[in-house]
Amino acid sequence: MSKFSVERNCQSTECFSTMSFSAVTQQQSRSAVLSKAVLNAAEILGISNSRLAKILGVSPATITRLGGGAYQLSEGKKEWEFGVLLVRLFRSLDSIAGGDNELAARWMQSGNRAFAGRKPLELVETAEGLVRVVSYLDASRGIV
Repeated sequence: MSKFSVERNCQSTECFSTMSFSAVTQQQSRSAVLSKAVLNAAEILGISNSRLAKILGVSPATITRLGGGAYQLSEGKKEWEFGVLLVRLFRSLDSIAGGDNELAARWMQSGNRAFAGRKPLELVETAEGLVRVVSYLDASRGIV
C-alpha cells in the first residue's frame, strides 16, 4: 500500500476513532507500568509510603490509592518525572549492587561521604537531592 493510500484511508472517522482509542490505551498502559515500577522500586529500596509521597510530590492518600490500583501516575505531571527518576535511581543502583536488593536498600540507608555524610534515602525527598543521587549513581556506573 502506498503512503498516499494510507493517508487517504486514515481520513475516515473510523480510522481516527481507532487511532484515538489506541493512543489512550497506550498512555494508560505506560501509566500502569510506571506506577507499578515506582511502587516496586520503593518497596525494594525501603522507601516508606510517606517518603514516597514526598518524593513524588503527592499526598500520602494518593500513594495509598496508587498502591491499591485506584490511581496511576499521570504523564506530563511532575509526579511522572519524579517517578521516572526514582525508577532510574533503582535501575542504576540495582546494576551497581549486582541485583542484591538488600545491599541496595542498605546503601540507601547509609551515610555517604559523597553526600556530606547524609543518607541517599533522606536526600531523595527533594527534587535537587533526587537528581543529585541519580547523577552520582550514573557517574558511578560509568566508571570502568
